[in-house]
Amino acid sequence: MPTEISGETPADGREATRYLIDEALGYVYPGALRAAASLGVADLLAGGPLTVAELAGQAGVHEAGLRRVLRVLATRGVFEELADGRFALTQVGQALRSDVPLSARPAVIMLTDTTLWRPAGEVELSLKQGGSVFEDIFGMSFFDYIAGNPQTAAAFHTGMAAFSDQENELIAAAYDFPGSGVVVDVGGGHGGFLLEVLRRRPGLDGVLMDEEHVVAGHRLDAEDVKGRWRAAPGDFFAEVPAGADVYVIKRVLHDWDDESCLTILRNCRRAMVPGGRILVIDAVVPPGNEPHQAKAVDMMLMTAFPGRERTEAEFAGLLAAAGLRMSRVVPTGTVVSIVEAVEP
Repeated sequence: MPTEISGETPADGREATRYLIDEALGYVYPGALRAAASLGVADLLAGGPLTVAELAGQAGVHEAGLRRVLRVLATRGVFEELADGRFALTQVGQALRSDVPLSARPAVIMLTDTTLWRPAGEVELSLKQGGSVFEDIFGMSFFDYIAGNPQTAAAFHTGMAAFSDQENELIAAAYDFPGSGVVVDVGGGHGGFLLEVLRRRPGLDGVLMDEEHVVAGHRLDAEDVKGRWRAAPGDFFAEVPAGADVYVIKRVLHDWDDESCLTILRNCRRAMVPGGRILVIDAVVPPGNEPHQAKAVDMMLMTAFPGRERTEAEFAGLLAAAGLRMSRVVPTGTVVSIVEAVEP
């Protein structure tokens, strides 16, 4: 929690200044975190503490510089510097390993990629222009850029899958999906969420829809869902597979402006069966001053994407404009909620 700042005395003023200076230096931490994740430092420490010389030798980097990076990360509880100078993994640092369930490593690498990092440093320009600065930096939109850069695209989609892995089971458990019928995961990436839904509802069939190169990396080869799903490569701005009972739109609408979101929602509304439902799974920005991940992600979206995180009232208005009614908002125990929409 931030240091509490109050009062008007000189001592309080100095405290406030120190606090803000520390906040302004915060950008060095994600840089250090990205370096450690990219170099696989947590994997190297999986067998136990090592000296910086041993780590630097295995990672192929300069020892003195690595010590400085690890020292910064130790202040945040990712690593621990022992009395003998060796470094060890903490419980938090274990999640940075690539070989553990629900590894944070791909998500960390995605979130600190230059495609998100550089726009985030241009908030002032974004405010003056009134939108994303991605094209100013890279010469094209984010999605056009990753379409032409396979390595960046792979990091993005793998990162998004890891981002979702730690929440998919909880979200699937939070909603009463039908026992039979068809669910379409619109923009469903590699299918991690659809896999969880199908496992919880053995009588339900699924459709994974995304761009062809994304669907090709699906994770739905598990025996327990075999024969109960199909891939539907396509463009959700053009059309979505017809005849489903439930359309899931998970972590998609926040990437797009209202007009683009309306196109997706209207396509789903036209395609669903009578009495069908649309589930928008995104963060719902809470009111007040309490910290929430959605507030930080919203600023990232402002600088790099045409989209935004939305409040409950903004979701209600967006759905109404698409000819739908927001019937309820279901909390999931994660950062995101399920915004259920039905025909009026």
